[in-house]
Amino acid sequence: MELGLQGKDVIVTGGGSNIGRAIVHAFSEEGSNLVIAELAPEQGERVADEVRARHPDARVHVIPTDVTSLERTEAMVNQAIAALGGVDVLVNNVGWTIDRLFLEKPREEHEKEVQVNLWGAINCIQAVLPHMVESGSGSVVSISSDAGRMGEFREAVYSACKAGVIALHKSVARENGRYGIRFNVVCPGLVVPPRDESISPESMWNQMRDIFTEDVIDRVERNYPLRRMGTASEVANAVVFLASDAASFITGQTLSVSGGYTMM
Repeated sequence: MELGLQGKDVIVTGGGSNIGRAIVHAFSEEGSNLVIAELAPEQGERVADEVRARHPDARVHVIPTDVTSLERTEAMVNQAIAALGGVDVLVNNVGWTIDRLFLEKPREEHEKEVQVNLWGAINCIQAVLPHMVESGSGSVVSISSDAGRMGEFREAVYSACKAGVIALHKSVARENGRYGIRFNVVCPGLVVPPRDESISPESMWNQMRDIFTEDVIDRVERNYPLRRMGTASEVANAVVFLASDAASFITGQTLSVSGGYTMM
């Protein structure tokens, strides 16, 4: 299948760890030009170096970014366009949560979840959309979660934010389809980065690894019809497809890549 991503200009937020890292590598395999927008740029540079090692001619740039700030996000998009020449694809990958019961969560964690998971997506879309409207084309793919489709235990506010991401994309898809711009959402199941994978100091997995012990992971896998958890690359494959020309008549859709955990 020809995906038509060769030479396309792609921004991936949070491309330094786990799913974001896999997304960067998946686009690089298609010959896309890349900006890794990272709160921890040193981690982004590690991934950029991995890409260059596989593809010495790859155009890949790392831009420090805090998606909770519209001003900084707009600056990142302007830098990306200056570096690459345009922006054809935006992947909103950044996410953050710490699993706790609703009443046990401190207010500052609730607020960070809203800022990162919902405002982050809003800011990135607001920053990139005028450029896509002007060019008359574009694709936005955002990482939500099955928590946003069904609600999840110990993830109340995170679930609310991820549900908001899904609704946001349906609305902007309706508003901007006339400009040839598509908006879709991918909902992964639980994807725990391998312990030997380098993650940024900002990654939520620095605090979550102790929660997801081998025993917990074994119990989680029994809840999946496929009896295993997915990998970051399996999520990345779905993102790349939805961003590509092969999905040119798909917009406003939500795709779960979760081994059948939700079937909606």
